[in-house]
Amino acid sequence: MSGTVPRLSPATVEVPHRPDTVRILHLGPGAFHRAHQAVFTEDAGGGWGICGVTQRSPAVVDQLRPQDCLFTVVERSRTTTSCRVVGTIRDVLFARAEPERLRAYFTDPKVRIVSLTVTEKGYRPDSGVIGQLVAGLEARRATSEAPITVLSCDNLTGNGTVVRSRVLEACARLPHGDSLASWITDHVRFPGTMVDRIVPATTDADRAEVRSVLGVTDEAAVVGEPFRQWVIEDDFAAGRPAWETVGAQLTDDVAPYEAVKLRVLNATHSLLAYRGALAGYDTIAEAVADPVLAEEAAEFMEHDVLPTLVVPDDVDIAAYRRRVLERFANPALRHRTTQVAMDGSQKLPLRLLGTVRDRLAVGEVPIRAVRAVAAWMVYVAVGRDRDGRPLPLDDPLADRLRAAAGGAGQPHAIVDGLLSVREVFGEDLPDHAALRAALVEAVADIAAPVR
Repeated sequence: MSGTVPRLSPATVEVPHRPDTVRILHLGPGAFHRAHQAVFTEDAGGGWGICGVTQRSPAVVDQLRPQDCLFTVVERSRTTTSCRVVGTIRDVLFARAEPERLRAYFTDPKVRIVSLTVTEKGYRPDSGVIGQLVAGLEARRATSEAPITVLSCDNLTGNGTVVRSRVLEACARLPHGDSLASWITDHVRFPGTMVDRIVPATTDADRAEVRSVLGVTDEAAVVGEPFRQWVIEDDFAAGRPAWETVGAQLTDDVAPYEAVKLRVLNATHSLLAYRGALAGYDTIAEAVADPVLAEEAAEFMEHDVLPTLVVPDDVDIAAYRRRVLERFANPALRHRTTQVAMDGSQKLPLRLLGTVRDRLAVGEVPIRAVRAVAAWMVYVAVGRDRDGRPLPLDDPLADRLRAAAGGAGQPHAIVDGLLSVREVFGEDLPDHAALRAALVEAVADIAAPVR
């Protein structure tokens, strides 16, 4: 498809100053990492090169390796587009095919940080990522014993604590795992983080724009909005880049920032994704342009989410809520509703159900949050929009969810079936009568136009 247009490489573009040494091993170098942490790290300077490790597929290796790991970040605002070549990734490998190279990086004392963007499902106890981490830390202990930091950059409540717990649980299942767990406790840090930047899937049109602007073919280009945010718990075992000099916020307590982001931005994103997809909107910007959905999103943030938050002193929550909707409304990003709708079984407990539980605990049924959950249920059960177009169910529990939804039957059957999926709703929510009644009513209302 590229014809005579040369491939992005150090020979075809002006390359930014590149670090000589890999000091960060990153698990999951997908689009978000490349548009977020890799950019922060390049801007901070100081010689912190990254090696990206792909987990499930060699696709990212095939994209990056022929380009000497260079890639373009296409930044889109409402009115302007810019293309920037980023060079902080110095190596990339496919873990399944290159285990010895991966082990060499884990044991290299020059590697100071192992970071992760593996999505919510990457932290399941049966995840290969956790096994990979434990094996790598075990190898490091057996060789250099150098201290290291494991830095989760995924949308999880207490992401640092979660990955630490998963690692130690995995150690407990190993012969002589107690000694490894003791070494990890003494030599490894697991700080929490909060990350934010909207990064839609790259399209052929985006790659064509890079060819037009830079005159090269970039198979690894990524797209992002101008906004970016990174809040980091400052607890590192062996140093870190000076991220705070380029806009990251270092803090002793990430939790309140994380709660604001997960419950305001991420939860509203999910609400608009499910409601928008069912209404036939292809993108989040189209969904938020619908005055009914925009009002529902705004009221959800104000009436359901805000009462559950302890807002940090330096966050203007009213301005934050307005900016969330403004960012979602950026039509240049073309962030697809079905992309945001992926992995709902993993996202709902983190984004929506905490708000539901907190409101129920004070005797309030959060109607707008309930409608967001109901929209997910209709998305799963009906599987098509109001125009009859199929909606993909891309979820690690897809088969379980389809079976539980029971083929788009009566609203009460859909609700009872999906509430029975305890991995999503736990042991408490399925037995809450007022919640169940509100869900049945909302499912009936939302499903009516798409049946």
